Amino acid sequence: MWYHSSMAELDLILDGKKISAAKGVKVIDLLGCDGKLSYSQDPIVAAKANGKLIALTEALEGNAEIETIRLFTPYGKRVYRKSLCFLLSYASAVVAPERSLIIGHSLGDGYYFRYRNGEKPDKAALERVMKKAISDNLPIELVEVTQDEALEYSREKGLRETEELLMTMNKSSYKFARIGGCMEMYYEPLLPTLGYLEIWELREYEDGLLLRYPQSRNPLSLMPFVDNPLLFSVFNENKNYARILGISSMGELNFKTMSGEIKNTILLSEALQRRRISDISRSIRESGKVRAVFIAGPSSSGKTTFSMRLSDELRVDGYKPIRISLDDYYLTTELVPLDEYGERDYEVLEALDLPLLRTQLTSLINGDEVHLAQFSFKDRKTTFKDEAVKLDDDSILVIEGIHGLNPALIPELPREKGFRIYISALTQVNLDTRSRISTTDNRILRRMVRDNRTRGFDATETLSRWPSVERGEKNHIFPFQNNADVMINSALEYELGVLKTYAVPLLRSVSKDKGDSYAQARRLLDFLDYVYPIPSELVPEDSLLREFIGGSVYSAI
Repeated sequence: MWYHSSMAELDLILDGKKISAAKGVKVIDLLGCDGKLSYSQDPIVAAKANGKLIALTEALEGNAEIETIRLFTPYGKRVYRKSLCFLLSYASAVVAPERSLIIGHSLGDGYYFRYRNGEKPDKAALERVMKKAISDNLPIELVEVTQDEALEYSREKGLRETEELLMTMNKSSYKFARIGGCMEMYYEPLLPTLGYLEIWELREYEDGLLLRYPQSRNPLSLMPFVDNPLLFSVFNENKNYARILGISSMGELNFKTMSGEIKNTILLSEALQRRRISDISRSIRESGKVRAVFIAGPSSSGKTTFSMRLSDELRVDGYKPIRISLDDYYLTTELVPLDEYGERDYEVLEALDLPLLRTQLTSLINGDEVHLAQFSFKDRKTTFKDEAVKLDDDSILVIEGIHGLNPALIPELPREKGFRIYISALTQVNLDTRSRISTTDNRILRRMVRDNRTRGFDATETLSRWPSVERGEKNHIFPFQNNADVMINSALEYELGVLKTYAVPLLRSVSKDKGDSYAQARRLLDFLDYVYPIPSELVPEDSLLREFIGGSVYSAI
């Protein structure tokens, strides 16, 4: 229904139109929609009120400027995916109320779920309940519960990770989302009803389930399924690490921070990562033929520090590593190709001086002396290092850059002469039983902290540039990740507690007039409210995390 000034307490601006409404009104009432619009019509699924993301069913308590959010936007798709996950949790609560379904990591265009005790999921029964709930267009309600009520519900339903988080927050009340009798903690906007959830697939995967959703480049249908067993194996490996550390959720991490155990936890976490790097070095040695190691990964994955630490391990294993950064082979600005927006695209392979790179690498592998290139980002010029390098019998190239796994980089290099490593910060700590922590959010925080420290960028600059970063990764990094011989997770179980101290002041500096950057900053601040801060003094000087917060023993970063 529409509200009129005669009954109004609030002055609102809805998508540029001034209206008046009663206090406590919901955006969905202002829109006059009931959630039954079809998926393909790109319906309104959430809103920004004074720049903050809210659900359509949240009550407005003050004057606000409201901007609606449609399904096919980045925020709209996030709302869709989160609501789809809640639907699966609801279906599990109906089909197997005695079991605890735990959300896991993302895998391609889906999320991996498993039951706590390894029980086999009844996919067919879950699908039936999900389809019935969508057909009935069940509402997603928002309810306020007390601390005692939230704890009682979590214990009764076996939501151990949620219970632990609640115990570390100890607020008087919390907002929960509810479908029927199934509830979960409410962190960010959800759909008003389930009728929007038209496109998805539930499939059995390993010992659990994969819940798939439409990808951005084709929102009207699911893409053909592409498996990624190497990536899944990395998550399985880190699940074992989580058991060793006793950290699989934010509540567990907060408890360790609160109790003082975090000091030993950090040392053990670093030791596990150090061993993994050592294992990779030994794999390279055992291959017997490798002359060049290629390291690639998305932004803020820690490629630079990893290449240095791997070089140290290679020295231990008898090699003389020669480090090369692909960033030193950029073309001068006027030669960099333009993207679809008419701007210089530094993410494409063609932005590199490929003839120079290939000539120098070929010369090195053939045993010649080479003066390696070095590129000045300030002057946009290429010069050459004074000291020449040469590959001896025990030398090995360690080449780091976003295009390292692209076979077109050095097409003439025999496969057996190269060893390819994919690195990414794959967050393995869940927020609670039913809510994961986005790997992308972790990388944004890393990059924001580093950008501010090394480039003087404020948070707004990092957040506004991020969509461009993601486009480049989707086109030039992710398609080649399965070319890797090994993958490594650079995320440390404790790092969000350290990053919080640096990130919160930066996020708070983003002003309301910064549009999507402000909405993103507010969302990240809300998330970080659940994270206990960890002093950076506890982070070892050789930690990969030091690449972002500073103080690394590797003085170049």
